[in-house]
Amino acid sequence: MSRTNHLAISIIMVLFLTAFWACKKETHDEPKKQRPNIIWLVAEDQSPDFFPMYGDRTTTLPTLETLAKDGVVFDNAVSPVPVCAPTRSSLITGMYPTTLGTHNMRTHAPWRGENNRPYDELDIPSYSPIVPEGVRMFTEYLRKEGYYCVNGPKEDYNFEKTDAAWDESSKERHWRKRKKDQPFFAVFNFSVCHESQIWDRGKDSLFVDPAIVPVPPYFPDTEIVRHDLAVNYSNLKRLDDQMGEVIEQLKEDGLYDNSIIFFYGDHGGPFPRHKRALYDSGLKVPLVIKFPKNQNAGSRDDRLISFIDFAPTVLSWAGIEPPKVMQGKAQYGKYEVHENPEYTFHSSDRFDELYDRLRAVRSKRYKYIRSFNTEISHAMPVAYREQMPMMQELRRLYKANKLNDQQASWLHPTKPEEELYDLNNDPYELVNLAQRPELQDTLFMMRKVLKNWIKNTHDLGQYPEKDLIAKWLPYGNQPKLPPLEMQEKEDGIHLFNKRSDATIVWKQPQDSVWNIYNLPLSKNSSFEAKAERIGYLDSEVLSNY
Repeated sequence: MSRTNHLAISIIMVLFLTAFWACKKETHDEPKKQRPNIIWLVAEDQSPDFFPMYGDRTTTLPTLETLAKDGVVFDNAVSPVPVCAPTRSSLITGMYPTTLGTHNMRTHAPWRGENNRPYDELDIPSYSPIVPEGVRMFTEYLRKEGYYCVNGPKEDYNFEKTDAAWDESSKERHWRKRKKDQPFFAVFNFSVCHESQIWDRGKDSLFVDPAIVPVPPYFPDTEIVRHDLAVNYSNLKRLDDQMGEVIEQLKEDGLYDNSIIFFYGDHGGPFPRHKRALYDSGLKVPLVIKFPKNQNAGSRDDRLISFIDFAPTVLSWAGIEPPKVMQGKAQYGKYEVHENPEYTFHSSDRFDELYDRLRAVRSKRYKYIRSFNTEISHAMPVAYREQMPMMQELRRLYKANKLNDQQASWLHPTKPEEELYDLNNDPYELVNLAQRPELQDTLFMMRKVLKNWIKNTHDLGQYPEKDLIAKWLPYGNQPKLPPLEMQEKEDGIHLFNKRSDATIVWKQPQDSVWNIYNLPLSKNSSFEAKAERIGYLDSEVLSNY
């Protein structure tokens, strides 16, 4: 064979191998390129009953109605707790607040400054519960796999967040700050429909006529009640406009069609007997998920889905196996669990300055509520809620004996030990069936299911809060992680911490964002590093300059 032919064959082989390895690299990288962008649009304090996609035509919400047409509407989405901070701890970890120790509202209040108490009336400090071993903010797993994770403006997880969780958590967060083609997870929280906005915006323009708003049967039909309801519907118009800006930005960037977009409320509605109540008015949330390319657009899904399922589902969509410690289950994605839950579980403990303890279990048909102190009213006089005109109206009418039985029931000074409701025939949960002879088997079964859940999930609500604090903070302060250890090896600098489930983060001295340590660092690099874990103070910063 001539020298020319040899050269030609060599060139052909080089070209072939180059193309082969390029193809292999493309195949290897393909899953990462296809990882979806995921957006959460979170409305504070809203029940499904206020939204057009759940049958309420009081007002039009163009942004959300279009999203519902492009997505799937869920009819049985619930929060584990009917108030924000415990709920947010559940969303960010995939765990029940009663297992985490974040079940009281609230525990962590760093904005209180020198006072260091969440509430002046309580002799307890602001603290972060020491969560079970292996529990992390789930976005840490996303960031480790290359996701750009942002949140804002609200955090309120009932514990001090870890620096591994977010690339940015602020009002200015945005996916547009990420690297080119980097997959992202972005949370946009909207407070315009929060409980406080009922009185803060009480004198603002109304976009809905109070005369046309529907009044649920557990509220009296009065001018004050109608006005507060109209304020909420008006706030939903403001919410729709604000969410529309985010949706429009997604479309401008060519991201809308192929992104997974959640819209949900962080628990039930803003009114009395909504927020802080274990009735569906406090637990059920609106949930719409728009899938890539609008898959299953316009359909409905009646599975039971709880906030504990959100974290593992997002990880599953990103191709990440959810940690075994998570109590929720992936509803979609690579690690989808195909057996849907038969029950959801719910808790109610301290609200602000007042203690109580209730637990509930819910199936599609029945709700069982267990009260551990029947001498405390459902309508505890929570100072924050007492600012609402509707709450003041209910108190006034109850004292004057001008409420019917359905309206007065929630305000009575005592409450039943057990409540059982048929959600199909009594969606407002007005008729307690716990004493009905024909439903004793159902009562017994639901009671047993709840009791087993309390035991199996190690429900910390059975212990006094001060006892838990004494256990977690034996010297009056959060414990501190041990210092990092550093070893220089052939492949770079290795970092270790004696606490096996601590996360190690690092950054260059001039940077503000902490990176998650998962590979040896360059021997010649300057860096700062530390260990962190929920419930612990960070280790001392290790500097290598």
